[in-house]
Amino acid sequence: MKITDTIRRAGRSLRQAKARTLLTSLAIAVGGFTLTLALAAGAGSRQYADKIISSNIDPQMLMVVKDKTLFGDSGSGATNLGGGLREYSENATSYGGMTLKALSSDDLKIIEDNPNIEKVTPTYLVSAQYVTFASKSDKKYTTDITVFDTSVRPEIIAGSLPGDKRQIADDEVVVPEAFLSTLGVSDAQKFIGTNVTVHLAKAPTQLNEQQVQDILTKEGMAGLEKYTKPETRDVTLKVRAVSKQSVTSLSASSALFIAENTARDLSDYLTKGTSQYRSYVTVMALVKQGVDPASVKDQLADKQIYAMTAKDVQGMLFTIVNLIQGIVIGFGVLALIASIFGIINTQYISVLERTQQIGLMKALGMRGRDVSKLFRYEAAWIGFLGGVIGAVLAWGAGTALNPWITDTIGLGEGNYLLVYQPLPIAILIAILVIVAIAAGYFPARKAAKLDPIEALRTE
Repeated sequence: MKITDTIRRAGRSLRQAKARTLLTSLAIAVGGFTLTLALAAGAGSRQYADKIISSNIDPQMLMVVKDKTLFGDSGSGATNLGGGLREYSENATSYGGMTLKALSSDDLKIIEDNPNIEKVTPTYLVSAQYVTFASKSDKKYTTDITVFDTSVRPEIIAGSLPGDKRQIADDEVVVPEAFLSTLGVSDAQKFIGTNVTVHLAKAPTQLNEQQVQDILTKEGMAGLEKYTKPETRDVTLKVRAVSKQSVTSLSASSALFIAENTARDLSDYLTKGTSQYRSYVTVMALVKQGVDPASVKDQLADKQIYAMTAKDVQGMLFTIVNLIQGIVIGFGVLALIASIFGIINTQYISVLERTQQIGLMKALGMRGRDVSKLFRYEAAWIGFLGGVIGAVLAWGAGTALNPWITDTIGLGEGNYLLVYQPLPIAILIAILVIVAIAAGYFPARKAAKLDPIEALRTE
């Protein structure tokens, strides 16, 4: 008997028991629906993660640190910023309430001397007490201040940026679009050229008891107040551009961008005389084109300087995505396991109901293995129908819900959580067919072994 004839005969047999076939297929469809959604969510999350990385990190950029616990001791990429026992270091610096090993001037020289590194930019800590805007000079605001990254250009809604990866001028600042609504600015173009004043407050010098006594003796209370009074400084910058708010940007919607030289000057002013002066928790190093950043990372590790590449960051994000996707797939697999017993039960009942038909087919010369194939193909049809139904339902539900999901969790226009790719779905359906065939093995084996004479005697 030809395979095509057997497949057609299997299809006709299933059509004769439409309700039972549909119900069994729907059991498979539940697992197929869940697994299809899991695949779509994984693909969408990876695409979104790729957009975030490409929008914020130059693939040739390395994030360099001295304290490897920032990247996780195990090398898994998970950070370890909690307490616990930590090795003492004279070059430690405090950041966010934590004491971390910092990159010293000697470490910076090691990085800069690496022939494969084109540029080194320390992450300057600029903590302004407050900032004021000329458009609303009666109010003070607090915000993060960071260096304008020439390797990643944000979209601009007003003003302009220098080309050829050049830095903005030392007296210029780039303001994010999100600030305009807070400031009550309706015309971004008119905002260009206005002043932003950064107010810095430097902590007073810490004096020991002997120093206090000496100052009191020489200069009295007035002198002591002079030494213990916080030092302040105002820096006025001119708005160069307004960056467009983007959900794929890690910083464009939450910080002021200033020039590298200005950031260095302000950071030095705030940290001079402290343990944080000219020591940096992180440094960004740009690797020359054509050189694998991973090889430079290994070279720095030999000198107890640690780095993370863009691929490492991608790996961290994908690890989280894979974990969540694995949990959802687990629920889908549980649904499939339940459907396997449904297929076995359906096929056993089919064998019992068609015992006489099986006996007649075997009496007319049909071989046992052909009978077995018939029932395996019936199981394959059930798996195929269940897979297609589940995939179509998942696609329909995802297509309908994607805009709502995007709006609810703020993915941004053009970004979707559920992205359907034909090849993984086709592979999933093929796997469901194989699972169904495996589930129908024992009923098919039973049908193949039936004695034709005994089967024909069955009432």
